[in-house]
Amino acid sequence: MMTDRQELKEHLDYLYDKYNNQNFIADDPISIPHSFSSKEDIEISGFLASTIAWGNRKAIVKSARRMMEYMDNAPYDFVLNASPADLGRLATYVHRTFNGGDLIDFVNSMRVFYEVYGGIGAFFEQKFAETADMRKVLSQFRCQFWSCEHRQRAEKHLSSIDKGAACKRLNMYIRWMVRQDDRGVDFGLWKRIPASAIYLPLDVHSANMGRALGLLTRKQNDWKAVEEITDSLRQFDANDPVKYDFALFGAGIDGYLKNL
Repeated sequence: MMTDRQELKEHLDYLYDKYNNQNFIADDPISIPHSFSSKEDIEISGFLASTIAWGNRKAIVKSARRMMEYMDNAPYDFVLNASPADLGRLATYVHRTFNGGDLIDFVNSMRVFYEVYGGIGAFFEQKFAETADMRKVLSQFRCQFWSCEHRQRAEKHLSSIDKGAACKRLNMYIRWMVRQDDRGVDFGLWKRIPASAIYLPLDVHSANMGRALGLLTRKQNDWKAVEEITDSLRQFDANDPVKYDFALFGAGIDGYLKNL
């Protein structure tokens, strides 16, 4: 554990520089939205790719690309215009416990967001403008997402902050959409939400690195841990604390802990 704050900041900045670059993209789920150019395609493909982002990253990327193929590599058009027969084609999709029925439910819910709010990002930006609290927006988003008809089993694929979940995949998606720098990784599409307001996508790698570096003391990887480690990172960059996700996650998957 590092105790000197300046030393720790230099260490985090070094790791951030090492991992926050375009070399990070190819093997990461963020490569899926990077294969599109329109805001709507990026937004939808990113949401779906992040939804299935647990387990082996190569398997996630492969499954997400297959998902896009099911949607004719035109996710926005598919979400808005897919006929019942088109939706039926999704039934054979599967990624671990996320199956075709879940995908159909997700498409139907996303369609409502575009018809009612003008998009997922428009919803997030509107609700953040009203609350100035991403925690409240996460709660509202899940509530709204499941307000249309769906199978109850699909709900497990969208974490609930109200139940204390770390919401790792949602926070990762939000990072993709909100953060904007000159590194070419995150997109910065949701410009009405500041990077200072978002939370770290906490997973086992970033949590273990956070504990090793003295940024996290809580033992459970839950929402309280997300708040603690994000608050710790705000001490090093109050305007963009989640930029250190690259440092913690990248170093974690590369076995950097062995060198500490």
